[in-house]
Amino acid sequence: MINDSMLWIIPLLYFGCFGLMVYHLLSGLREAMSGVDDTYSQEAARELENLFLFIPASRIASLAQTGSIVGFVTGFLIFGRVGSPAGLLGGAVAGLAFASIIRLIPRGIIALLKKRRLEKFNLQLTEALVTMSNALRAGFSIQQAFETIVQENRKPIAQEFSVFVQQTRVGVRFEDALQNLEERVGSEDLTLMIRAVEIARQTGGNLTEVFDIISKTIRERMRIEGRIKSMTAMGRLQGIVVGMIPIFLLVALTMLDPAMMASFFTNPMGIGLLVLVGILLFMGFIVIRKIVNIEV
Repeated sequence: MINDSMLWIIPLLYFGCFGLMVYHLLSGLREAMSGVDDTYSQEAARELENLFLFIPASRIASLAQTGSIVGFVTGFLIFGRVGSPAGLLGGAVAGLAFASIIRLIPRGIIALLKKRRLEKFNLQLTEALVTMSNALRAGFSIQQAFETIVQENRKPIAQEFSVFVQQTRVGVRFEDALQNLEERVGSEDLTLMIRAVEIARQTGGNLTEVFDIISKTIRERMRIEGRIKSMTAMGRLQGIVVGMIPIFLLVALTMLDPAMMASFFTNPMGIGLLVLVGILLFMGFIVIRKIVNIEV
């Protein structure tokens, strides 16, 4: 028999077990998030290193964590209500959505930087091919032709060719260094040039004429792509405007009349409708992108 004076031990044990369970749950969640942040920051750091932007992975991780916290707090303050459990749930859902969006922003910025760098590389490649062709006519070797581009110091092509030249100097085979250059840059125009160099080295072809032809081909393709972009610019703008209108309406109505819009964030039917609208918007964005992106 348990004495009445000892009954307080039972709720204390329950409280201790519950606290221990919550502690282990939060510890596991923290370790999982730490692993995700480490992987995220390391991948982002590697991608930035390929762009010759050397930012420590720890700084990227701290920025991602800070941005996620700010996004969660912002979403909770805008859409959440402290007075009711449904308001707390809606604010938590909105905060998680804001935090997830902010986590995707660095990826988008890196992708944009890579795209712009690749476009600049391809534009410089046409001029580099003419320079290399003239160097070969002057009696230079293909290795020396690459070095002439490095000496001109026009970024980003000089940076990529400099890595290639350094690899060949430290003992990497010429073909392997070319393959590393192709994988690192990811340019179809560069792939065309590398294939021409490999075939010419194997069969003894005239690289000067091949470089001139490739340069003219790339210039013509860029001219056609520029014309296509100018003709489809209105379609891309219309897709962006139409896609952003529902988002602007949602934010505006939530700020003007929070009580009316509360059901969309607290009711399962309303949350389902918001998810459906988000899926339809994403599908529409993909369809419009497929229509206006014409491969040349």
